[in-house]
Amino acid sequence: MRKLLNVKTLSLAFLGTLLSGCGDDVGKVSLGLFTTKDVIIEAQQDPKVPGVTCHISRIEANLDFADPSDMGIACRQTGPISASHLANIDKSKQGEVVFKASLSVLFKVLKVRRIYDAEHQTLIYLSYSTKETDGSHKHAISTVPLYGTDAWQAPDQTAEKKTEAKTSAN
Repeated sequence: MRKLLNVKTLSLAFLGTLLSGCGDDVGKVSLGLFTTKDVIIEAQQDPKVPGVTCHISRIEANLDFADPSDMGIACRQTGPISASHLANIDKSKQGEVVFKASLSVLFKVLKVRRIYDAEHQTLIYLSYSTKETDGSHKHAISTVPLYGTDAWQAPDQTAEKKTEAKTSAN
């Protein structure tokens, strides 16, 4: 019985350690004494490119019928980025959704999509709301250049020569 209790205790401690990484709220700022709105800042690591962390700020309207859509995003390299990480990502023009979170009971979702810009060797992170507010789908963008990482590839020599030819022709 005691051995079973120890195994359960260790299992719960291990699970708690794993789940502690899921609580990525790193900041919460009240918008004032007479409002129920706060700015929430959370950190999200890209699941396929773990060397990138995005900080997303958004409005949380507790006990309020407001339906806020504004958000901000800043993504930075916070660890190694390798070619093997890039081998597993969607490289199409629409990219892929890497994070999403419900913003309201009115079916609004915040999504963050990663798009790979091969020509400029950059990862683009686009955050957007799935619901139109005030005639606009709110969105924000951040980029992570691959220069200086193991994933960076030297530009193609023929592409450089074409650029030089265009420059000298002008």
